[in-house]
Amino acid sequence: MMNFRLLYDAYERRLLREILEGSAIPRHVGVILDGNRRWAREAGFDTASGHREGAKKIVDFLGWAESAKVEIVTLWMLSTDNLGRSSEELDQLIGIIVDSVKQMAASKRWHLQLVGDLSRLPEDAATALQEACDSTSDVQGLVVNVAVGYGGRDEIAEAVRRLLCKRAEAGQSIEQAAEEVGVEEIADNLYTTGQPDPDLVIRTSGEQRLSGFLLWQSVHSEYYFCETFWPDMRRVDFLRALRDYGQRERRMGH
Repeated sequence: MMNFRLLYDAYERRLLREILEGSAIPRHVGVILDGNRRWAREAGFDTASGHREGAKKIVDFLGWAESAKVEIVTLWMLSTDNLGRSSEELDQLIGIIVDSVKQMAASKRWHLQLVGDLSRLPEDAATALQEACDSTSDVQGLVVNVAVGYGGRDEIAEAVRRLLCKRAEAGQSIEQAAEEVGVEEIADNLYTTGQPDPDLVIRTSGEQRLSGFLLWQSVHSEYYFCETFWPDMRRVDFLRALRDYGQRERRMGH
């Protein structure tokens, strides 16, 4: 067992070295943290245990991203669809997310930013999340977008509403705004304004769909679908995703 562990560690180090020396590294990686519930069911645990195990994996993943020189990670922790789950599961999940974000903030390792509609959350949870992320405003290093209460369609709709309100405040009519609004202005009103779009989007659990994650921003992203459930994701799975990304020819729509 010890020899296997040593060989495995050596393989990981070699893979990371190859990636850093010869591959394009994605600046921004988006992650759909999928499979917590199925992991719990297959392991014979309750759903909350699956969410807790998934939360533990986040710190590991961010460390892997740091070592690979990734600059931004967006973690989809709670979708707008998730808000339709039973009140018992949702309360447990939100509590686990709040605890996880607080722990990440307390480490002072990462610059946390919220991505999503906090008005959909209980007020105390929204306040706790905002305060935790605000406490990292002066932290330099990996930027971590915490996507909570997030849906891609909702984000785009909110961006359009926001820019129309700005134009109305400037005295423009709806007709003028409709004639002038362009792609860049919508992008400037998204949650991720000022950040590069994700180069790579990873989804765990074997599901091969985006489910509304970063719909606008991921138009030119590369996708990597990992079979393993999120709580079981290993560093080697992440490194293989980076290696796969580095071997692709990015055409960016051309």
